[in-house]
Parts: sequence; structure tokens; C-alpha cells
Amino acid sequence: MAFVVTQACVDVKDKSCIQVCPADCLFEGERMMYINPDLCINCGACEAVCPTQAIRYDDELDGDDEVFLDVNAQFFEGLDISKGGRKLGKIEHDADFVAQLPAG
Repeated sequence: MAFVVTQACVDVKDKSCIQVCPADCLFEGERMMYINPDLCINCGACEAVCPTQAIRYDDELDGDDEVFLDVNAQFFEGLDISKGGRKLGKIEHDADFVAQLPAG
């Protein structure tokens, strides 16, 4: 995975990222957007349009944001993702770490 959605997206979900992603690898969870690491083509289009700067390259993660590398991958565990994020729509769950964060 090269790009990761971080905590700055929690309870914001601007969703401009999902509209520009050519790989359709961004998915809407209950409280934030997630990048499917198996579908991401590392183009960076999502990073450029994110108004909260929540999307970061994995090598640039630091401090509290480092956990979001695993959080993005964990969101997809056990899910049958047969469609892209735009086609699938909102998924009514979050990775455990995000679900346990205090409401913002």
C-alpha cells in the first residue's frame, strides 16, 4: 500500500477523494474513508484533493498516524468487496480502532 487515510478523516468524510480515484479503491465506512491496499495503484489523485490532508503516503506517516496503515487494511478483513467503492456505497462498519475513537 502506498496511500493511507488517517485520523483527520474521522467524522469528516468529505468524499472528494472517492470521486477522483481511477482505481475506485476508496470505500466509505461508518466514520471515515478507507483505501483498499489491494486495489490502490499509488497514483496520488486522492491525496491532492483531500481538504483535511487526511491521505498520506505510507512512508510519511508519523506519530499517531502510523497505526492507520494497519487500520486501512483491517477495515477490509472479512469483507467481500466485489465492487469498487463508488459502486458499493457506504459500508456500515469501521475498523475497531476507529469505532472506539471518541466522537469528534
